[in-house]
Amino acid sequence: MANEVKSLNEECGIFGVWGDTQAAQRTYFGLHSLQHRGQEGAGIVVRNDDGKLVSHKGIGLLADVFNQQSTIDELVGTAGIGHVRYGTAGSNGIENIQPLNFHYTDYDISLAHNGNLTNAVSLRLELEQAGAIFQSSSDTEVLMHLIQRQPQAKFEDRLSASLRQIKGGFAYLILTDHALYAALDPNGFRPLAIGQLENGAWIVASETCALDVVGAKFIRDVQPGELIVIDDDGYRISQYTTDTQLAVCAMEYIYFARPDSDIYGVNVHLARQRMGRQLAQENKIDADIVVGVPNSSLSAASGVASQLGIPDEMGLLKNQYSTRTFIQPTQALREQGVKMKLSAVRAVVEGKKVALVDDSIVRGTTSTYIVKMLRDAGAKSVHLLIASPPLKYPCFYGIDIEHTRELMAANYTIEEMREQIGADALSFLSLDGLIKSIGLNQAAPNDGLCVSYFDGEYPTPLYDYEATFEYPKTADQHELTATLSQEVNTNV
Repeated sequence: MANEVKSLNEECGIFGVWGDTQAAQRTYFGLHSLQHRGQEGAGIVVRNDDGKLVSHKGIGLLADVFNQQSTIDELVGTAGIGHVRYGTAGSNGIENIQPLNFHYTDYDISLAHNGNLTNAVSLRLELEQAGAIFQSSSDTEVLMHLIQRQPQAKFEDRLSASLRQIKGGFAYLILTDHALYAALDPNGFRPLAIGQLENGAWIVASETCALDVVGAKFIRDVQPGELIVIDDDGYRISQYTTDTQLAVCAMEYIYFARPDSDIYGVNVHLARQRMGRQLAQENKIDADIVVGVPNSSLSAASGVASQLGIPDEMGLLKNQYSTRTFIQPTQALREQGVKMKLSAVRAVVEGKKVALVDDSIVRGTTSTYIVKMLRDAGAKSVHLLIASPPLKYPCFYGIDIEHTRELMAANYTIEEMREQIGADALSFLSLDGLIKSIGLNQAAPNDGLCVSYFDGEYPTPLYDYEATFEYPKTADQHELTATLSQEVNTNV
C-alpha cells in the first residue's frame, strides 16, 4: 500500500565492520544511526569463527527485526555487514531484505547494496538466458551472478571485472570468509565512508554519522571507481576503473543525509544553512517569523532566519512517535493522518506573517496540508520557501522518483503550484545557488554534484531506461512516460 503522504525516499543504508569481537552489536548501533535511510526492512550478517556467514533479517524497523537481545547474541563473529532498506511498491517480500547471502561449494558471500543499477533489466535477461536462477526481484543480485561467471581465478579480479559491467548508482559492501570489500560506482552517486575503532577494527558506512555513533575515527571517503579490500592486514585501495567523474547526489545534502554527517568534506547541516541564507538572498520575503518543516528543513530555516534577521520559531511540532500513515478513503481521514505527524503551534504563528521553509516539493500534497494547518492556527500569511530548485525530473540512481507525473513542478508553473498549495507566495532556491551553497568545489560539472532532477541532464547514459524514456534536454521537454518492466525493482 502506498504512503498517504508521498515524500522522497532514499533506498537504503549500509554498514560494515572487520576485526571487532562485537561485530553484530556494532553493526546494530551503526544501522540505528542510518535508520532514516530505510525503514521497511533490516538485516545483519556476521562471519563466525568457522568462516561461515550467519544472518538475521526481517521486515520492519531495525528495533522490530532485532527485538530480542538473544537475536544479536546469536550472531557471533568478528566481521559483519548490515542493511536498512526502503522498498518500492510490490517488492517488500522477505527475499528482498538484505544483506543477500549466496552459498557456493567452496565459499559463502554476503552482499549489501545502496543505489540502483540502470542496466539491471538487460543484464538479468542475459544471465537468465545463460542459466542463472534468481532468488529475489532485487537488482542487487545481478552482481553475484556476474562474479560467478568471470574467468579470473582470484575473487578480487572477478569482482573488479563484474563492477565494470554494471551501470548506474551503487555502493556495495561484500563480506566473504577472508575479507570485507567496499565498492563505489564511477560517479560516487551515493556516499560511503571508512573509519577505524580504537581497537583497530575497520568500519565502512553510508554516512559519517554512523562512524561517530560507534566511536570510529573518520579515515577517508571511498572515491568513485574504487574497490576497497579490508582484511586482517588492514585496508588496501584498488581502482576497478579510471573512467570516473564525481557526481554525488545533491539530494543527500538537501534531504537524505543526517545533519551531523559529512559528505566529501562538506557538513550537511552547514550546507543546508547556506542554502537557507542563499534562498533568502535570492527572494523578496515579507515575514515576521521563520518556521522550518521538521526535521530535514530546520537547518535551512535557521539560515533563512539568520539572513533576514527575524526569529526562527518552532511553529510546527513533529510527533516523534507517529507511525507511517496510509491512503485513507476520505479527505478528512487523509488530513487526520498528517495531523498525527505534524501540528501547528498556535501561540507561535497566530497573527504572524510566516516564512515557511521546506527542503523540496514532490507532489505538493504535504505542502498543501501544512499551509492549511498554519492558516487554521491563525497565521496572517504564509510564504512557502523551498531550499532547493523545482524538482522536475526522474532519478535513476537510487531515489524512488521514476515518473514526472509524480512531480508537481514537472506539470505546473510556480504560480500554478502556489495557487494549488494555497500559499501567499512560493519561492525556490536557484540551481546556481544550490551548487554554490553546497560548495563541493570539485573540478567536475556542477562542482561534482548530480543535479539531474532539477535540470534533466543525466551524468551517465540511462541504458535500460533509454528505451522507454525520452528524457529531456531542456526544461520545456520534461514530459516522460515510464513503462520499464517491473520484474526488476529498484528496491535497495
